[in-house]
Amino acid sequence: MRDWLGRLLASWRVKEVLPHVRGRLLDIGCGANQLVRRYGRDGVGVDVRQWGTVDLVVSDTSQLPFAPQEFDVVTFLASLNHIPNRQKVLAEARRLLKADGRVIVTMIPPVLSGVWHFLRRPWDADQHERGMKEGEVYGLTRSQVRQILRDAGFEVVQERRFMLGVNRLTIARKATPE
Repeated sequence: MRDWLGRLLASWRVKEVLPHVRGRLLDIGCGANQLVRRYGRDGVGVDVRQWGTVDLVVSDTSQLPFAPQEFDVVTFLASLNHIPNRQKVLAEARRLLKADGRVIVTMIPPVLSGVWHFLRRPWDADQHERGMKEGEVYGLTRSQVRQILRDAGFEVVQERRFMLGVNRLTIARKATPE
């Protein structure tokens, strides 16, 4: 009951993303695995830490034990900034996505994320138990998310703000060769 606000906001992210999920789902950096559990269909939640309900714990999310083009959707809910090797993980997501698959990212900007992490520190188990590792950052800007996705071979097809305009939902597909 200590982090009720964190759980509320995580639930809000899940609610925002669910309408965009179809087919087989892979949630990378799944945390408590809320998205996969709420989706209730064919989904796998992967993380580098066991948060109690993670389907698969791995040491590196850039090397996942799945076949190429196995998933219709790969999601990163408030997690891409906590992945030090973002480009390699996005390359892995691209490998795992079907040709018409989508990657979905939710993210808040760095300044807001820094303030948020500071304010939530007393109640946030992630900060107490794991902390910030080298290569992690407090949030990503809209342009940083777009650039990271572009560098990994994706093109953004939809963006919108939610959560009172604080959070951003970005949906991308595999870019077509020029």
